[in-house]
Amino acid sequence: MKNYLCILLLSTFLVSCKTKPAEEETSVAPKSPVQISTIRIGEIDDNLLLSATTIYLNRNVLTAEIPAFITKVNIHLGDKVTKGQVLYELQTKESKALGKQSFNADTSITNIGIIKIYAPGSGIISTFDKQQTGDYILEGTQLCTIAESNDLAFQVNVPYEFTQFTKVGNPCTITLPDNSVHAAIITTPLTTMNSLAQTQTILAKSKESLFLPENLIVKIQVIKNIKGNKQIVSKPCVLSDEMMQEFWVMKLINDSTAVKVPVIIGNKNATEIEINSPNFNSNDRIIINGNYGLTDTASVKIIK
Repeated sequence: MKNYLCILLLSTFLVSCKTKPAEEETSVAPKSPVQISTIRIGEIDDNLLLSATTIYLNRNVLTAEIPAFITKVNIHLGDKVTKGQVLYELQTKESKALGKQSFNADTSITNIGIIKIYAPGSGIISTFDKQQTGDYILEGTQLCTIAESNDLAFQVNVPYEFTQFTKVGNPCTITLPDNSVHAAIITTPLTTMNSLAQTQTILAKSKESLFLPENLIVKIQVIKNIKGNKQIVSKPCVLSDEMMQEFWVMKLINDSTAVKVPVIIGNKNATEIEINSPNFNSNDRIIINGNYGLTDTASVKIIK
């Protein structure tokens, strides 16, 4: 009996030695599929778009030099005139009283009593006060007003927080309603502010000689950013919190691990965004697709 018990214990031991526990399966964390991009060096235009209206700073008011009858009117409202062009012809009442027969009798006095009114400068007829021939006008009567084309300006309303970009001498571009673009320059800031909109009025002048009607609404584009080499990535590369106060990118440190890198952003447009800091290398790989929701040191798998 004692031998039988020993044999039973020995056989149980041998069976237990042969039966090994199943090897535990190694748990492999799933890898998120991602696509990558790189940093490029360049700049993003971040222009300030404002509205403006045309205004003529200098106007020449033409008046009658003596009491006379209007005999000829050579202009219409809105006409473009040049310096020295005859706009009106007047005739004194004495000359009119003598009549044509007196002039025919003595050709030497043909032009006596005839006064021609010349344009003192080139521009546009902005007011047309006297246009009826035969009217008798007194000395000093206003005939018309010429808005001088050389003094055409664009009156721009600039929000006060953007006045730093509209200093005197800064370049800008003007886009007219016909989509033509013209180079211009900021000339004069005015001291007036719109109390409701909190905008300051500044003047810009075109580098070309333009004939435009007054109060025409145009677009003014002012360059905000200083030209320079910036780190630029595609916009989907940059992630942010819900308050849009913190920004970061997911950068690969090897082929399977991505780390969270906080960044400070600069200018942006519809497709790209500048990164002011930190500095990246040109060969750094930044996740462009599949980065949303990734945690720091996330396991990833690069796909094309």
